[in-house]
Amino acid sequence: MNFRFPLLCMLSFFTCISCAQDKNPVNTNHDYELVVPELKIPWGFAFLPDGSMLINEKDGTMIHFKDGKKTTIEGVPEVYNRGQGGLLDLVLHPDYKENGWLYFTYASSEGEGNGGNTALMRAKLDGNKLISKELLYKATPNTTKGQHFGSRIVFDNDGYLFFTIGERGDRDVNPQDITRDGGKVYKLNDDGSISQGNPFFNDPNAKKAIYTYGNRNIQGMAVHPTTGEIWTHEHGPRGGDEINILKAGANYGWPVISYGINYSGTKFTDKSAQEGMEQPLHYWDPSIAPSGMAFISSDHYPGWKGNLLVGSLKFEYLDKIVLKDGKVVKEERLLDGLGRVRTVNEGPDGYIYVGIENLGIVKLLPKKQ
Repeated sequence: MNFRFPLLCMLSFFTCISCAQDKNPVNTNHDYELVVPELKIPWGFAFLPDGSMLINEKDGTMIHFKDGKKTTIEGVPEVYNRGQGGLLDLVLHPDYKENGWLYFTYASSEGEGNGGNTALMRAKLDGNKLISKELLYKATPNTTKGQHFGSRIVFDNDGYLFFTIGERGDRDVNPQDITRDGGKVYKLNDDGSISQGNPFFNDPNAKKAIYTYGNRNIQGMAVHPTTGEIWTHEHGPRGGDEINILKAGANYGWPVISYGINYSGTKFTDKSAQEGMEQPLHYWDPSIAPSGMAFISSDHYPGWKGNLLVGSLKFEYLDKIVLKDGKVVKEERLLDGLGRVRTVNEGPDGYIYVGIENLGIVKLLPKKQ
């Protein structure tokens, strides 16, 4: 079966957007190996230098997986486990072998007001305990709403740390207001300080850590292995999940422009484009509910190098996105039906590892030639 992916050309912006017209891209199922069994919601994971893994379970449990054994890490801060909030992403510092810093995001009730909001912390690992914990950022205000905490973390090639916070369900308040947290991508130095080069650093009223705004709920972020650009994807409402390439200070339009509608089927905007707001590189309609994102940079999967992988929570598959000249030209459906795909990483061995809810972490195996 062939599926067409037409290009919608927004002439006023000289931008072409690709749009997936069907929830069922070509299915090219692949074999897999279950590496870490019996996980509930493996929101984020990272490989330690010895090949073992640190895994964040949404419920607030951080796990060290080594030699087939799971050990619970002590010293994890109190997690506000509500709705989409909990213990979220996890990455190592690029110089982890030298400095030992690991970074993670989580929903925190710290600060004034009921509820919680997204926080970023760094810490070191001493045996199976977190030490030297430093809270680098805590979004405000707290709210009891259970949606849109974000949150992914990456380091770019210059060593800056980027992380995301969703708009926390305050669609009409947070995303377009740079004086407020939520619906943003943030940029920090690795110690949590704010770079003077940030786009809103000199704005006296802005949250100075903001790098982009007008975002809804980014749960995928990855550095392009060739260009060094930071790519993200984010949840739309009903339709309109997007892939974007980050630009400093850019406004990605939520909720002023969108290719989606309310979950009830009603419209909240009649605009899909507006001057001064970025168009997505690609969008899905219907929504796939994306989570997790990784580029393939190794040669383990013949013909796949340079392709993009995105997990689908809604339809329970791994979406392989074929890119050509910076455009999406094809999508292929992998690991179909194993469960909600929560996170995707390329391991230090060059193989793809996928966190799947109520299953565990699986290793994607190349097709036998």
